[in-house]
Amino acid sequence: MKVSRSASLALWPLSQVYGSGVRLRTILYRAGVFRSHRLNGTVISVGNLTVGGTGKTPMVLWLAERLAAEGHRPAILTRGYRGKAAPADPGGAAASHIMPTSDEVALLQRRLGERAWYGVGKNRYGNGRRLGQQGARWFILDDGFQHLALARDADIVMLDATDAFGGGRLLPAGRLREPRSSLGRADVVVITRADHAPAVESIVRRFTDAPIFYAHTELASLVSVGGAGTDEQRAVGQLQETDRAELDRTRLKFLAFCGIGNAEAFFYDLQRWGFSVAGVRSFADHHHYTARDIAKLEQAAMAAGASAMICTEKDIFNLAGTPETSIPVYACRIRLALSDGEAFWSAVLEAVRRHQTGTRLS
Repeated sequence: MKVSRSASLALWPLSQVYGSGVRLRTILYRAGVFRSHRLNGTVISVGNLTVGGTGKTPMVLWLAERLAAEGHRPAILTRGYRGKAAPADPGGAAASHIMPTSDEVALLQRRLGERAWYGVGKNRYGNGRRLGQQGARWFILDDGFQHLALARDADIVMLDATDAFGGGRLLPAGRLREPRSSLGRADVVVITRADHAPAVESIVRRFTDAPIFYAHTELASLVSVGGAGTDEQRAVGQLQETDRAELDRTRLKFLAFCGIGNAEAFFYDLQRWGFSVAGVRSFADHHHYTARDIAKLEQAAMAAGASAMICTEKDIFNLAGTPETSIPVYACRIRLALSDGEAFWSAVLEAVRRHQTGTRLS
């Protein structure tokens, strides 16, 4: 959520205090006063400078799938924000190390299954050690740029081209979690939701010579999660050849809703993918939907002239327990498309090599 100009000015003194604390913490880690713990393996961190969505989860999926394709079983270390305690996955995907789960963790487990291990909770070093004892040698640190307590071998920083630096001010006056100068720690920078962003690149280049790549989200499939056809998954191609033609004939319109960090990006993607969006509703990140929420969404859809609703894949896991709707509800399953996936992966491995041989460029 963006901070209004008046609120930003009022909160500016607090952001100065916050920024001083962030800078001091970084200095103490560099000086060795605070210790970064190292796992027995390779740690790739995925993070950002701002609060809100920048595409971290799709990047974690991309990395995990790449490592799995190369014969590795990566361990994903994530805090599991606003998670709930959960039993071991019946399929064994998370056996012996289940801790609190969350919508993002549930999404990762559904997409990756037993191709990955999952360490969920605040103590990511402790979770990593346990998974290392089970055989994990590659670790993906989710939302890890600020998690300096765990040493990493490659730092990937994600920037959303539509609001790369959160209004230019630190929390709470803006959306920056760290000063832009922190980009000096980045090994690889990925700018999302753009094919070319020279203004963002010019700012990045003030602080780092790290290679810059571009990425955007692609619609991989639609999953029916409410109304008729529950649990049916349709490939995009099939949707365009059959269902989409029918939608065009009937002029079906959607009410779009989501509870994610950057709702506007999802609504923009829907239009980019060609959906007819009659109205939108956004909720707080990780919002757990209630029966009342669903009733209000159906009312909003009716008022907007929409005959279906559409949300993100992450929202599926927060809709559990809500009543079935009178109109269809679809979720978008997405994938990350990098401008040059092979060059990006080579850059990540080169960063790993530099860190592990002690030759990191300053």
